[in-house]
Amino acid sequence: MTTFVLEVFFGRGKSPLFYPFHSKRVAITAFAARGHPADQQPSGNRALLTIGVLAHRCNAPRNTIEAMAIDEPRAETRSSASLRVLIAGGGTGGHIIPALAVAQELIMRHQAEVLFVGTPRGMESRLVPAAGFHLRLIEVGPLKNVSLATRIHTMLDIPRSLFVCRALIREFNPDVVFGVGGYASGPGMAAALMLRVPTMAFEPNAMPGLANRLVGKWVQAAAVNFPAAATFFRNAEVTGIPVRPDFFKLPPATGEAPHLLVFGGSQGARLFNITLPAIAPDLLASVPGLTILHQAGVRHVEATEAAYKASGANPAQWRVSGFLDDMPMRFAQANLVMSRSGASTVAELAAAGKPAVLVPFAAAADDHQTRNAEEMVKAEAAVMLKESDLADHDKVIDTLIQLLGSHERLTAMSAAALTQSHPQAAEDIANRLVSLTRA
Repeated sequence: MTTFVLEVFFGRGKSPLFYPFHSKRVAITAFAARGHPADQQPSGNRALLTIGVLAHRCNAPRNTIEAMAIDEPRAETRSSASLRVLIAGGGTGGHIIPALAVAQELIMRHQAEVLFVGTPRGMESRLVPAAGFHLRLIEVGPLKNVSLATRIHTMLDIPRSLFVCRALIREFNPDVVFGVGGYASGPGMAAALMLRVPTMAFEPNAMPGLANRLVGKWVQAAAVNFPAAATFFRNAEVTGIPVRPDFFKLPPATGEAPHLLVFGGSQGARLFNITLPAIAPDLLASVPGLTILHQAGVRHVEATEAAYKASGANPAQWRVSGFLDDMPMRFAQANLVMSRSGASTVAELAAAGKPAVLVPFAAAADDHQTRNAEEMVKAEAAVMLKESDLADHDKVIDTLIQLLGSHERLTAMSAAALTQSHPQAAEDIANRLVSLTRA
């Protein structure tokens, strides 16, 4: 049992988080939080604190800034690791998969101790423990493209999540904090900046997310995938996104007959599942020898396969799969890829040197997929179709025919895609993080 002094600031104006006007101190007693695995409990005698119980004692919003043990000072114990890195964020694969690659690089080259901070709803809750890393969870949700009720709920969660992140940083005592975007990234980086811990942001998209835009000019450094994103940050460097090494080692597609790979991410894309079967007969008839591999998503494979059959397209020339577990090999076999334009997908296309028809997901936050696709189009590595364009079947067919029928253009697009790749991304980002600890 530990006694804490909790200082609650009641702010006024646009940003009460950073402009406190008056405060009250409340002495409370905290027990270690229940319902958490042992490896998620704070070390020593510190305790996770849920501050919602104090709301009824205050006549102002719960904007909790400071908490400190008054009877048991924090022990400055360190493990044998000479470098500690806290990685905050996640949500989608585009955020957490590169973060894991950087974490592995930090351990392999710098013998670092790495701790992740994320949310229960993000992919990090599954991928981080599976990769063998420790993960602490905080409660914070989305602010963009959500209902008013969800936005209010998130706003109420932010002070508590910031409080927990501050306590966690004081406990873990990291040398540097790495914010990778996503729900947990904002509180994690904000807490680090308030405690004056060196902080670096990672932005995989051409248009940064809300959390990164808010802290971009305050962090000590940033690693971005596209030059267009660099303007949002202080001390930004174009490092690219870490991609599996297999994507950089692919041989060129072989065989005289062209092959089209269609996929909409691990869950598939409903729009692709409707459009491609409908145009398949005309497309296959117009491009001699063409074959199509279509990843429809596990939940949609039967319906998509039925749509291809109903179209009358030659079944020897198409195949539908729920999930493709060896994407490097599938990329190697394809002359052209039709896909969404999430950050990880675009990075893999660049690494593999694959020409692409990109169809951005229109509902993506801040329309970042469109910005990603525009960057690849600018590099002459891809052609972009909007979701509304897919309703015009003739336009889709003409676009695919023009590309699949021109070996010279596909070769040029492949070379252009490779110019957007970054084989040393994980190493460069890890080295940049280490350099911040020595500044």
